[in-house]
Amino acid sequence: MKLVLPDNLHGLSKAEVQSLYSHALEYMEKAYAPYSNFKVGAAILTSGGSIVCGNNIENGSFGATICAERVAVVKAVSEGLSSFKAILIVANSENPIPPCGMCRQVISEFDGERIVVMTNAKGLCTFIPFDELFPFPFNL
Repeated sequence: MKLVLPDNLHGLSKAEVQSLYSHALEYMEKAYAPYSNFKVGAAILTSGGSIVCGNNIENGSFGATICAERVAVVKAVSEGLSSFKAILIVANSENPIPPCGMCRQVISEFDGERIVVMTNAKGLCTFIPFDELFPFPFNL
């Protein structure tokens, strides 16, 4: 799927965005969403150039469900990667979707540029710096 990219990629290259999108789409297809059928994939580009992916995993006890963004963050941090250049989220939705509030709080814990790329399976996308999307995180 070819992305419909805006003029301002916020410092990301077209190749980086396309690679993130391809990875996130692959993970979206692997999502476990038997209750909502709302499949989401996420791909993080670390400041060092690695790509780490995740997908949503639903549970019959809805509070145990975990979003794709948090799966990707947990995987990255467990591998010692905690500085993020960008995170791309793709869903089988009509419009591009942002990370939920809980995911925003989790992402806020980590350093980096953290450009958020919101997409859907049709290739529509929107870019926003994370600090604009979530200007007031909870901090101790």
